[in-house]
Amino acid sequence: MTSKSLALSYLQKSLARLDILTLLLNKDDYSDVIREAQEIVELCLKGILRSAGIEPPKFHDVGPLFLEFKDRFPAIPLSDVQKIAQISKDLRKERELSFYGDIDFIPTESYSKEDALNAIENVKFVLDYAQKIIKNDA
Repeated sequence: MTSKSLALSYLQKSLARLDILTLLLNKDDYSDVIREAQEIVELCLKGILRSAGIEPPKFHDVGPLFLEFKDRFPAIPLSDVQKIAQISKDLRKERELSFYGDIDFIPTESYSKEDALNAIENVKFVLDYAQKIIKNDA
């Protein structure tokens, strides 16, 4: 298996998970939309990095690495690289809370439809670049 084939696999998994977001949204399961959105963005960014020959680390927010190697992605304007890194950071902060909650944070009560729709919009933004970059590098 090559980095390129693994990047394509990450893209395939991301596209499959996109449909799950709509299902969860339609069930008013906003916290799980947030959780799945984070995983999709993580897969997309790790796929983009792999397609550029960069071994992604085994942690969830690779946005800083994406910024560090921005020159390897000339097809992405700097403002969009920064936006993608911020999306990754923001969703990473919500990863555990959206799934497990906390004593004073009930996931099913803490996220709104607007939060979920924003997460879906952000996923589509990142996924659009992932498709362009990973498919072009394959």
